[in-house]
Amino acid sequence: MENHIVLEPEVLGYLGILPVTNTLLVSWMVMVILILVSIITTWKIKVIPSGLQNFFEYIIEVGYTTVEELAHKRAKVFFPIVMTFFLYILFGNLLGLFPGFATITYKSEPLLRSINSDLNMTLGLALTSAVATHGFALYYLGLVEYLKKWFTLNPIFLFVGILELVGEVTKIVSLSFRLFGNIFAGEVVLATVASIFAFIIPLPFYFLEIIVGFVQAAVFMMLTLVFMVLLSEKHAEQH
Repeated sequence: MENHIVLEPEVLGYLGILPVTNTLLVSWMVMVILILVSIITTWKIKVIPSGLQNFFEYIIEVGYTTVEELAHKRAKVFFPIVMTFFLYILFGNLLGLFPGFATITYKSEPLLRSINSDLNMTLGLALTSAVATHGFALYYLGLVEYLKKWFTLNPIFLFVGILELVGEVTKIVSLSFRLFGNIFAGEVVLATVASIFAFIIPLPFYFLEIIVGFVQAAVFMMLTLVFMVLLSEKHAEQH
């Protein structure tokens, strides 16, 4: 079987002028899965949780405790955003590891593809993270204090502020390329190994990618949280 690496996601069709790629299709699948899981988990909430409710309550509790340690009183505001990033990225990464996931074709093109192996998707997540971060900064600081972070009459601090603005752009690049690079590289490794060895040997690589998928989701969540906390603090509040 010929194995080749394709960076660009395959276009399956169009909704008006909107191209529907295989990664976009999978992103819709991930959203549906998360919605269904949340409905099932909260359908009949028990005082003493068990089963699926107990499992997800544990995840939410650990996540909220982690956010609270960094964000303190702002945890209730930041937590829904960063936890959504974590669950969306994690479920997207895990879904892409299902056996036979990339072998289903539609019009000679792969029907399904891991969402985070598409740079458009990871860039979209990074931009969403940046917009939310600066939105919270404006909300908590106000326009004047927010602008003071970047601009001042002191020429030295003005130069530092401009460098920090450039740093905000590099954060977007870093978030998007880190996630894309790790997931795409894993997809290439799995495809290469699976094309050479059929059964037992690819299994350790699958377990490794499960760990990588979890770590990358956690890294994206934590970096977004740190950026939110730092940018929404006044200079006098920062330690």
